[in-house]
Amino acid sequence: MVSPAVISVAITKHLSKLEESIGQEFWRLGVVPPEPIKIPEELVDERGMVRVGGGSGFFVSSDGLIITNRHVISDPDSEYSVIWHEEKYPCKILARDPINDVAVLKIDVKDAPTVALGDSSKIQLGEPVIAVGNALGEFQNTVSAGIISGLSRYITAFGEFPGKAQELRGLIQTDAAINPGNSGGPLVAIDGRAIGINTAVVFGAQNIGFAIPINHAKRDLEDLKKYHRIRKPFVGLRYLTLDEDLQRKHKLPVGYGAYVLREPEPDGNGVIPGSPAAHAGVQEGDIVLACDGKKITMALTLQDILQEKKVGDMVQLVLLRQGKEIETKIALAERK
Repeated sequence: MVSPAVISVAITKHLSKLEESIGQEFWRLGVVPPEPIKIPEELVDERGMVRVGGGSGFFVSSDGLIITNRHVISDPDSEYSVIWHEEKYPCKILARDPINDVAVLKIDVKDAPTVALGDSSKIQLGEPVIAVGNALGEFQNTVSAGIISGLSRYITAFGEFPGKAQELRGLIQTDAAINPGNSGGPLVAIDGRAIGINTAVVFGAQNIGFAIPINHAKRDLEDLKKYHRIRKPFVGLRYLTLDEDLQRKHKLPVGYGAYVLREPEPDGNGVIPGSPAAHAGVQEGDIVLACDGKKITMALTLQDILQEKKVGDMVQLVLLRQGKEIETKIALAERK
């Protein structure tokens, strides 16, 4: 049974911080905020906290280890707690995956029911699946059925709080209903094993939802067990993945590859100083054509290739610089 192992994540924020963040959001949108911004008193508890959202998660170990989405616990000014069997538990955030929308929490319980983890590399189009979660943060253990509608999808996702959008890649697409509040709940195969973590829905469309492949979370759990943190390989490049439209726009010699370029921020170097790429001599303006023999395209980005690597692995890059191809090897460091 999956439902008993699914929990709710409650998100609360102090009244003063909430009113401040609402005001900042008005200014970000170019609108003068009303004065003063006030939250109704009936929404404020005795500690001056206001519930501002919620998500889902599920136990993966009997001693209280929980998987959820990173975007569910992304706001540094909020407090997070776990609701299970109508009891509220303080939770510890053990790790946030810097690449995938995965986070790991821990609460102090014993003999918690768990969801067995499957193998997301073996799922097939048309396979039946079930999404479990706490829809809208109110309807606990909501179950919806569907099929796998697509594989290896990528989307640009926005979290519940202001901040940069995150590009999520390699997603599972399903037509099982995924609603706000379902984020972090399991997407399970017919055998009851989790093959994904519900993460996003396309608003304005029907039956288009996405889940993070469970194998990403399994690697994170292995890192936590072995290193007490999530370790991700780091090459040290900021780049734009090219296609033919971008080739024409920037008048570039090729319509594929990773174009290394500077971002407008003061620390927006295309090649991060002291990084593996810097030590290997990669320069701004280079185009990384291939990594370990794999051509870099919109469908297979440099990030996609590196995600399958481990810290310390050697990778070979093929660079295009001023019309000449250059080969270089890079030892992947750990992302800080």
